[in-house]
Amino acid sequence: MKGERVLGVSWRMCCTAITRCVSAHWDSFKRWRELIVINLFRKMSHCELEEVTKHIDDKISLVKRLLELRAVAKDPDKRSYLLKIEQDVSAINGLLDRFERYVTQQRDLLTHLQDLDMFFQEDEQNAQHLLENIPQHMPRKGVQPTAQGGQTAAPSKQAEANSAPQEQEQPRKPPRSQIKEMEFITVQEFDSIPQYMKGRVTYDQLNSAVKSINTAVTGKYKILQQPVKSLSNAARKFHQRFKEEETKDTKGQFFVVEEDLRELAQLKVDKRFVGMLNMLRHCQRLKELRGGGLTRYMLL
Repeated sequence: MKGERVLGVSWRMCCTAITRCVSAHWDSFKRWRELIVINLFRKMSHCELEEVTKHIDDKISLVKRLLELRAVAKDPDKRSYLLKIEQDVSAINGLLDRFERYVTQQRDLLTHLQDLDMFFQEDEQNAQHLLENIPQHMPRKGVQPTAQGGQTAAPSKQAEANSAPQEQEQPRKPPRSQIKEMEFITVQEFDSIPQYMKGRVTYDQLNSAVKSINTAVTGKYKILQQPVKSLSNAARKFHQRFKEEETKDTKGQFFVVEEDLRELAQLKVDKRFVGMLNMLRHCQRLKELRGGGLTRYMLL
């Protein structure tokens, strides 16, 4: 009969009644709970009934704990401890908020660093690819320049002349002007050369010829920039020949002749190499000046 009256009461009123009677009538409340569970949830399945029962038990435990804390709060001695606990909890909440913000910033920074790491890995792969595929005409540190055929160039007469010991103390040398060098041919320029002119000459072979011409030009004008008295006999012969080959049209310009290419760069000036010179003239790297039975190849 008592359980039937409970069924007629609304859920809110039932909870209010439960809260008021928990501390004073715990045993009676347990009997009430059994009646409520039996009558209200008779039609529910076993799993649903267990979930509802657990939920009610949790609420009852919470109410009991609140009642205990309420009794403790009325004690003046224990109230100070509760206030101190409240301050500590507030401080901990503030620290947790700061920690969450810091974790968020570090997570964003980690994402940024991971992106940078990917970029650096791509750059490293590109650098490794460039290192493994250096064009043959590019200068390399510690490697002697090679002749057109790809073998290491033998020491030239000019080098032997410069390496000869000086018997007398060299006079003070005037400041040297910079020696001009021919720029290497780009891929676009090589593609612009007509096929009939290129023949079977490759891009690397043409730039190898550019490198050899620069070797000859550098060797020639290093001798010309030195005082005659400081040169050896072999170098003086070169110096004299260089001066005889100059004209008013070559004043202030850098040029070489076929003999310079043979002696200073160990090049074989054959029909194939002459074709390369025509390609370089097409790319506006040099021009020919004829006169006195010589063909002068002047750098532009």
